[in-house]
Amino acid sequence: MHICDVKNWESHIKHFGTYLKLERSLSANSIEAYVRDVEKLAQFINIKYVGLNPLAITGKHLQAFLEYINELGMSAFSQARILSGIKAFYKYLLFEELIEKDPTTLMEGPKLGRQLPDTLSYEEIVKLFEAIDLSSPEGARNRAMLEVLYSSGLRVSELVELKLANVYFDIGFLRVIGKGNKERLIPVGRDALKYLKIYLEEVRVHIPVQKGFESNVFLNRRGRKLTRVMVFLVIKSLALQTGLKKIISPHTFRHSFATHLIEGGADLRAVQEMLGHESITTTEIYTHLDRDYLRQVIQEFHPRS
Repeated sequence: MHICDVKNWESHIKHFGTYLKLERSLSANSIEAYVRDVEKLAQFINIKYVGLNPLAITGKHLQAFLEYINELGMSAFSQARILSGIKAFYKYLLFEELIEKDPTTLMEGPKLGRQLPDTLSYEEIVKLFEAIDLSSPEGARNRAMLEVLYSSGLRVSELVELKLANVYFDIGFLRVIGKGNKERLIPVGRDALKYLKIYLEEVRVHIPVQKGFESNVFLNRRGRKLTRVMVFLVIKSLALQTGLKKIISPHTFRHSFATHLIEGGADLRAVQEMLGHESITTTEIYTHLDRDYLRQVIQEFHPRS
């Protein structure tokens, strides 16, 4: 986005905050949430439609934004909340007579209805983690496994294929081979590293590893790599044990990772890169973010960093 357009967004967002305070007498928390929602839209436009200023946005751009946050794994509830922030922003631009037509008029949020949420709150995640019996070898492995899933947003296929040589404890990163053999480095939180270390040093060392699985991090008791189904069953059994009414799977942790980071205020592009999503710029001109910056995003916005 050109400097003038970035300033354009910043200036409109700043005045929007003032309008919410004066005209709508909203609380500081509500204003902050609304402003953050519009900042997410600005970040998206910055990635996909470089140089587009807020007054030139159409329903087509907003629809693309909604599809994007849905793809990142945000819950329907969070998407609906972000949409309400964006609608408020365009009502403000209309009120100020900066635009003639509200591009959000025909926008529909996700259906909240009976749909079962596929993200977990932070409290629900902690409850699941704490239900794991750490005194058993499987318990130590499962805790490490789920902490890694939630702390890094890995796909289940990436988790079961994770290699010992690709865990960098010293710098707090995992090297992951994702879809289409694409490699990425992902920062991983302190808690996940702590439980991973316990599992490797106190459990995995005692497992008779089968030939061909020497480099896999997560093994079953027979010394072979875990299957995706096994990871699914571990999660299902924990949900039953804790009385969790939601339908959850390994992917739920990936969705929760993305949702909690974005809701905490993390940069969309950083989350997209950590998830290993394809670049959303049509031209595929895409600069990889600085590794220190990704680590900083995790430390600042992830609940278990």
